[in-house]
Amino acid sequence: MLGLICQASGVATKAAWCKKAAQGRAVVSFGARRVHPAIAPMVERNAYLGGCHGVSVPFAAGMIGEEASGTMPHALILVMGDTVEAAEAFDEVVDGAVRRIVLIDTFNDEKVEAVRVAEALKSRLYGVRLDTPYSRRGNFARILEEVRWELNLRGQGHVQIYVSGGIDEAQMADLNPYVDGYGIGTTISNARVLDFAMDIVEIEGRALAKRGKMSGSKRVLRCTRCRRDRVVPSSAGEAAACPCGGPMEDLLVPWYDGQKFLFESETPQAIRKRVLGELAHFGLDS
Repeated sequence: MLGLICQASGVATKAAWCKKAAQGRAVVSFGARRVHPAIAPMVERNAYLGGCHGVSVPFAAGMIGEEASGTMPHALILVMGDTVEAAEAFDEVVDGAVRRIVLIDTFNDEKVEAVRVAEALKSRLYGVRLDTPYSRRGNFARILEEVRWELNLRGQGHVQIYVSGGIDEAQMADLNPYVDGYGIGTTISNARVLDFAMDIVEIEGRALAKRGKMSGSKRVLRCTRCRRDRVVPSSAGEAAACPCGGPMEDLLVPWYDGQKFLFESETPQAIRKRVLGELAHFGLDS
């Protein structure tokens, strides 16, 4: 049970903080290639539950009832030898329902390539993506500002800007003014595991626990107003109001009584919606 929840909760939590830091901008999970394929579906599912708009692995996307998200790859541009030729080939062959998001960091200056592909695809171009490596990045926010300026100057304000490549939540405040969406990979897939424990605290009604643990079964309460948490013995009576005056609700709700499930599992979409609702109550330094 710990193996099912510890790493998954870490992934979902990191995705949630990235989504919070993006301030409403799209966040897509790009981390599947950084983990063993056997656990990629777990990473993608929990990245979505944590708030990501989409995931990049078709199998994982199908598991959560969503369509996979992504852009054209560097490989296509490298094989064809030119960004615009690759973009035009992609536009010609790929289903029109797929958004045309073109990588512009493969061969030349990003703002030059942005202008070239915008002039080639015109209104069909949905966005450009910068995956600029750190060795060429310099002041990344300034590069993005230049790209946005050149596109706007040429009447291409509809073209969105996506960035990827080692981005984490700490960098987003500087990039947000110029970015419409993020592809977040290692930051999410390599999230710190949440160190949950599973300890015996009661045996046949008798409170008993190892040293360092509080014995007896417990209730976990959260204030519906300020989100403050309290842990009290299960034997405690009516939960007192929070110091802020808000009512407290139980977080630990029975799911199975030994014979039947007490309520149906939530869909991934419902869980994600609930997570995003809770994010409004927490700051990035929580």
